Amino acid sequence: MEAMKVVNLKAIEATPSTFKDYGQVILPSPDAQQFGPHDAQLDLSHGTPRFYIMRLENCPLKFSSITHHASVTQCLGSVGGHDWYLGVAKSSIVDSNEIEDDRGKKFVQSRCGHSYVPPDIEDIQVFKVAGSKFLKLNRGTWHAGPLFKADTMDFYNLELSNTNVIDHTTHNFKKDNGVVFVIDE
Repeated sequence: MEAMKVVNLKAIEATPSTFKDYGQVILPSPDAQQFGPHDAQLDLSHGTPRFYIMRLENCPLKFSSITHHASVTQCLGSVGGHDWYLGVAKSSIVDSNEIEDDRGKKFVQSRCGHSYVPPDIEDIQVFKVAGSKFLKLNRGTWHAGPLFKADTMDFYNLELSNTNVIDHTTHNFKKDNGVVFVIDE
């Protein structure tokens, strides 16, 4: 069996400008501020929203699979503003009857019903999220995490009530590409 290739990734700070290709970074704002582009631009129209505190354990700074949700935006933020990390790649959902993209990559049919192009190793970016802010992921944004150094962390999570049942597509880099990503911190 071939040895697993380790790809080290350096995390960059999640800011509104660095994260714009994947979603939004939502920062604190005054209570009286009116709704605008600084607020999370949500799409929860395909079901019942679910807002909950998600407790995660043992999520070290490495990953080998990545997931997307084709029908919903998702918001994640740490309870208490603790540092955490998220691996991402741009959405690659396709709305086409074609069978491959302009680079010759074959489209894959998700068990959820949509088609997509699997993310490339070179497409993966890692963000560090520090302080009182949360991330809104665009529909279809590939994501791995939240990942963190502590043993356990709690996260605010906004998605749909059945997102992880009917809208959960995963690409396994270990199985399909022989790759594991490690966040170089």
